Amino acid sequence: MSELDLGRAMTITQEAFNKSLELQASPLSVAVLDVGGKVISLQRQDGSSMLRPDIAFAKAWGAVAMGKSSRAIGIDAQERPAFVSALNTLAQGNVIPVAGGVLIRNDENVVVGAVGISGDTSDIDELCAITGVLAAGFFVETAS
Repeated sequence: MSELDLGRAMTITQEAFNKSLELQASPLSVAVLDVGGKVISLQRQDGSSMLRPDIAFAKAWGAVAMGKSSRAIGIDAQERPAFVSALNTLAQGNVIPVAGGVLIRNDENVVVGAVGISGDTSDIDELCAITGVLAAGFFVETAS
């Protein structure tokens, strides 16, 4: 069973940054969390604004806490706004219901963590996250 360790978290981050450079995206922040929601890696590109690391963390934390991508949580927010508002209160603001936070699954389809990215549009953030996860040899789940 593949585990998410610092080396693979750094691969996710570097490959996400490489994709952002290829896309000429705005500077990104990347948070990689373990399955318990604890930070393995939190990196930001030069020029990434002050709140971006917190937003990246919250995208990943919400994904791992709810067992679904931040995009899927965003869909929930449209369908059940009161629930997601209450969820975010319970989570002390650590749920960002827009694309950019994805679950990381190993080859046995077990969630081993999540990555959250913030800095560009949510779709670009998510694309960079997916690129990083796949490059590290994991599988990704973006919406449920």
